[in-house]
Amino acid sequence: MRKSSKLLSSLLAAGVVFSTPALAQEKTEFRVAWSIYVGWMPWGYLEDSGIMDKWADKYGIDVEIVQINDYVESINQYTAGAFDGVSATNMDTLSIPSGGGVDTTALIVGDFSDGNDAVIVKGDGDLASLAGKPVNLVELSVSHYLLARALDSVGLTEADLGGVINTSDADMIAAFATSDVEAVVTWNPLVSAILEDPNATKLFDSSDIPGEIIDLMVVNTETLAANPDFGKALTGAWYEVMGLMAAGDEEVLTAMAEASGTDIEGYKAQLASTEMFFDPADAVAFTQSSELPNTMVNVAEFLFDKGILGEGAPSADFVGVTYPDASVTGDAGNIKFRFDTTYMQMAADGSL
Repeated sequence: MRKSSKLLSSLLAAGVVFSTPALAQEKTEFRVAWSIYVGWMPWGYLEDSGIMDKWADKYGIDVEIVQINDYVESINQYTAGAFDGVSATNMDTLSIPSGGGVDTTALIVGDFSDGNDAVIVKGDGDLASLAGKPVNLVELSVSHYLLARALDSVGLTEADLGGVINTSDADMIAAFATSDVEAVVTWNPLVSAILEDPNATKLFDSSDIPGEIIDLMVVNTETLAANPDFGKALTGAWYEVMGLMAAGDEEVLTAMAEASGTDIEGYKAQLASTEMFFDPADAVAFTQSSELPNTMVNVAEFLFDKGILGEGAPSADFVGVTYPDASVTGDAGNIKFRFDTTYMQMAADGSL
């Protein structure tokens, strides 16, 4: 499952070495990591169905798509150079690889959460009623970010709570069932399971901050620059599957549902709270929008406030983020995160 971030300093202390080639070389074999989440299930289907192989063969390369059960570990391995790309959120890309000095490009903007992430309280209440209550969540994740945005909407801060309790996503459903837990923030499919409890009340979800929790396929910038066919193959394969999903292909959707541990109706319910960019032109328009830089500034400020925007980051502007119009937020002298519509535009133009 997606969306748990780690302190970069902890990774460094654990001996994780972050590296990117000083000058990436042309090559023909590539590895991409992904983890279970509604918007990333197409990556598993690409591998299993042979669609990835078809597109890789078209460009004379080999692309291996590897499922990693631990989301954070998949990003750590990408950051350390074990993979050429990884499925990740905008927030975790900024904090881990980009904050760690690995120049990273958002090759495909796949979706944004439009209800998949939620603040849930036990019993009746509203956001203001969270004051004084402990809240269980995956600390320093987009759940933490969602909570911060929810509290801000009613003039509260984390200091007004009864504390934030770091809870693994694997333990969240069981935790909510205990008498000790009063409120949780988590993501689907956990949200759907918790809301089956008649005592559970949803107070706020990601549809209240549309476009801020963004799910991406990111790749090493230097690898992509040296190997544009890698970007073409990945993007072409992705949008072939997007076409099948948009057409409602039951076989494809059933395969993704089963791989994610649900049935097709459950998977469709998760898709309903996910703004998937089935059409590459829509992904391009979203990435070129004026709202994206504002979102990334908010994310950078949250990460800096939590101390996870890179080792020794002096300010929220530590990492430079650049956009399709060449504008930059953060430090223009330290650009490590790039939103690039080149390959999505190729898909939109039918030129892959």
